[in-house]
Amino acid sequence: MKNLKLIYTFIAIGLFCLSSCNDVLDVEATDAFAEDLIYNDPEQLERLVYTVYNSTESWGVNKRQWWGRRFNLEVGSYEAIFNFKLLDQFRLRAGMTPGTVGMLNGKWDNYWDYVRLANEFLDKVDDSQAMQKDPEKVAVLKAEMRFLRANVYSKLIRFYGGVPILENALGLDDDFALVRNSYEECVDFIVTELDDVAAVLPETRPGSEFGRATKLAALAVKSRTLLYAASKLHDPAFAPSNDPLYTYSKPTKWQDAADAAKAVIDLVGARDLIAVANAEEYQKLFLSPNEDILFARPYSALYYDFGTDANSLPDQTFSPSGYSGWALAAPTHNFALQFNMADGSTTNDASFDPANPNINREMRYYADLNYNGAEFRGRKVQYYLSNDTGAHPHGLDSEQGLGNQQHSSKTGYNIRKFQDESIGTLNAEGLVDGLTGISPERPYILYRLAEIYLNYAEAQYHLGDEATARTFVNKISTRALQPDITATGADLLEAIKRERRIELCFEGHNFFDERRWMNEDHLGFDVKGLRWTKTTDGSEISEEVTVVERPWMAQHYYLPIPATEVEKAPTMVQNFGY
Repeated sequence: MKNLKLIYTFIAIGLFCLSSCNDVLDVEATDAFAEDLIYNDPEQLERLVYTVYNSTESWGVNKRQWWGRRFNLEVGSYEAIFNFKLLDQFRLRAGMTPGTVGMLNGKWDNYWDYVRLANEFLDKVDDSQAMQKDPEKVAVLKAEMRFLRANVYSKLIRFYGGVPILENALGLDDDFALVRNSYEECVDFIVTELDDVAAVLPETRPGSEFGRATKLAALAVKSRTLLYAASKLHDPAFAPSNDPLYTYSKPTKWQDAADAAKAVIDLVGARDLIAVANAEEYQKLFLSPNEDILFARPYSALYYDFGTDANSLPDQTFSPSGYSGWALAAPTHNFALQFNMADGSTTNDASFDPANPNINREMRYYADLNYNGAEFRGRKVQYYLSNDTGAHPHGLDSEQGLGNQQHSSKTGYNIRKFQDESIGTLNAEGLVDGLTGISPERPYILYRLAEIYLNYAEAQYHLGDEATARTFVNKISTRALQPDITATGADLLEAIKRERRIELCFEGHNFFDERRWMNEDHLGFDVKGLRWTKTTDGSEISEEVTVVERPWMAQHYYLPIPATEVEKAPTMVQNFGY
C-alpha cells in the first residue's frame, strides 16, 4: 500500500477547536508553548480526543452554513426534498461542479481537518509523558482516535471514492503532491484500523460514557464499510467508471461483509430488537440511549454543540409550519408509498386506497411521518386548502395557514421521527410555543443494531443463504408489527431494500444506499406530493402532483474534489464527469 508517511507541523493548540464547532470540553492550553502540558497529562489528552468526536456528524449536514445546520442528507435522497422555496441545496438539479456542491461545500476540508488532528495526536502520543503515567488509559484514548480517523475515512470514500491515505501528519517540508489511493486500498486501511482498535476498546461503556467508542462501534463501522464495498456501485462490471478509485474486486467481498456483521451479532447474542407495541413506543426509541444503539452522539441540555443548538434540533426544523416549525425537509410521496399496509401488503396491492392514503398503514408510517390528519402535538395536521372559505377556513399548516407560510409542506408530508413531542405547548391560536426546548437525552444515532441485522440479511442474500437473510430481515419487520417476510429470489432482495429504506429512514443511509444499489429510478425522478383540498361538505380529498423534477447525472454518484484542492495538488485526480 502506497500510504503516505508524512508529518504535519503542530502550529497551535487553538487549531484543535475548529471554526466549524464550539466544543463542550476544551483543552485548557491555548498556545503552542503549552503543548507539553497536554501530552504530559492524561486528562488533558482525553479532552483533546473529545474534540475529534465532533467528526462523527450531527443533525445538520454542514455546521459551517446557517441552513446546513438545520437539515441533513435526507433532502438529497429518495426520502425528501428541501421544502423552503424548493431550494436546490445540493445542486442535484443544477449539477454539482468542482467549484460548488451547495450545502455540501466544506465536507472535504472538514473531514481532512479531523484526519489532521487525529494524526497530530497519533504522532505524539506513544512518546508522551501521559502514556508513561497511565499507559492503560492512554492506550484506549489512542484506540479511540484511530477509530475516529477510520470513521472519517469511511465517510470520505462514500462521498469521493479513493482518497490519499495519510497515517502521519503533513509537515511544511513535505511533498504536497498527494496521490489518491485506490478505493480497495482505502477499504483495507479502514478495516485494518478497526480490527486493531476493536481489540483495545471496551465492549461496552457505562451510561456516563454514552457516545464514546466501543468494540461494538468499531465493528459496526467495519460492517457498513464492507457492505458498501461489496455493493454494485463498486463492482468493476457495473461501476460507472471502471477505475481503481471506485472499484472493489475481492472475490470474498460478500462473505467479508457477512462476517463483519456477524461479529457484532455474536457479541449481542443475535437478540431481538427492543420490542414496541405501537407507534408511540417506536418513536421513543430515538429519544434516549438504549441497548440497540451501537454508537451515537449524545446531546442534552448540558451537552450540545454549535449546529445542534435549540433552534436547529428536529422539533423546530421538522415540525409543520402551522406549529411554528420550519418544515425544512418534506418527505416525498414517492417515499411515503414505500411504507406497507398494516397487514404487510404493499401500496401496489388492492388493500391500498389512494383516496385514503393514511388509513391502515404500517406502524412506522405513523411514527415517522406527519401527514394530513395526523394527530400531532395536540391537534390534527392540516395541509389542506379550502375551496369554500365561507364554510371552512384554510388548514392551519397550509400555504394560507399559520406561521411562515413559505415553510408549508410542498409534498403533503413532514418528518415526525426524532421529535420529542413533550417539548412545546399548543397555544390558543394553534401554534406551538417552546419548540426550541432541549430534549433531555435525545442522541444523534450513528450506528444501531437494526442496521447490522439488515447488513447481514443483504450479505447473506448475495451469498445464496436466503433462509438466514429472511431470519434477520424479519427481526426488523416483526419488531415493526409486520408479518414475516416469506419472499424468495429477487423479491426477497427487494424486501430487504424496502425494509432498509423504512427502518433507517432519515438517518443518512438512503442518500448512499440508492447510489450503491445503482437504483437510478430513485436517484433521478419526478418528486411527487399530495395536494389536499377541503370541500364545502367538509370532506378532505387529495390529488397527486409533481412538485419538482430531479434529474440524475452519473457524476453525482460521487462529489467532485474541490477545485481548489486540485489546483494546489494537480496530482489529485478529479472524479469522473467533473
